[in-house]
Amino acid sequence: MYRRVVDSDLWFSFSRSPTVVVAAAVATIMMMAALFAPLIAPQDPFDLTSLSILDAHIPPAWMAADDHRFLLGSDDQGRDVLSAILYGSRISIGVGLASVALALVLGVSLGLLAGYVGGRLDALIMRTAEIQLSFPTILIALLLNGVMRSILPADLQDQLAIPVLIVAIGISGWVQYARTVRGTTLVEKNKEYVQAARLIGIHPLMIMLRHILPNTMGPVLVIATIHLAVAIITEATLSFLGVGVPPTEPSLGTLIRIGNDFLFSGEWWITMFPGAALAILVLAVNLLGDWLRDAFNPKLR
Repeated sequence: MYRRVVDSDLWFSFSRSPTVVVAAAVATIMMMAALFAPLIAPQDPFDLTSLSILDAHIPPAWMAADDHRFLLGSDDQGRDVLSAILYGSRISIGVGLASVALALVLGVSLGLLAGYVGGRLDALIMRTAEIQLSFPTILIALLLNGVMRSILPADLQDQLAIPVLIVAIGISGWVQYARTVRGTTLVEKNKEYVQAARLIGIHPLMIMLRHILPNTMGPVLVIATIHLAVAIITEATLSFLGVGVPPTEPSLGTLIRIGNDFLFSGEWWITMFPGAALAILVLAVNLLGDWLRDAFNPKLR
């Protein structure tokens, strides 16, 4: 198995691109750091009993005169900025992965149905996709997030804020998957192996899952990688606007919004370090997505 991976064209393309190797290393390190945040973070920023307002607005360790406890400084609530970034990255990456998974399942399912069944179902799904494409993704996510929050009771809004955010971002991003899978399905369903499967009586659902779906996974993987960066940015934007995750469980977007209030008063580290972490994470994921797109494009080989 190891030898097959090392000898593959994908690994050859990956190992010959230093930029992609660095991007993969950075993305992996940041995701692992977020995953193991409770073990490596100096402080639990969600534990209010461990916070002290007397520790607020302390500059980074190399700037502080006599207090070197906070490597990247502290925020307005006395939270360690490094710990807040680690825990915030955990929420941002988790929301991004969950929303991408939801959009992938929804988009691939609708794309398979539209391409294989055709007719009125195809027209209905594609017209819905075209209508959604006429609106910006962030606007749709903001609208869905607001509608779902208005339906929920007030006492449950903070508890269900993250699931609501995942659903809103996921529903706003299914269109690209559906259009890509539908195009591939229209080509594959007329090929001989699919016709043979029909002749021997295989159920249409099994044909879609066993025969057509595997041929769509290359482009879907590329879209999912790029969509992960978009989902993380969308979550950060919604949280920055104050309609994302609650302030008691801040994501990177929430940390940037909180720090923005103190940017011009001299406490630049409160917003600059979370912003840099978000930018580096999104850039690394985008570089991986661009590499996958080129690697799976036979015209560029």
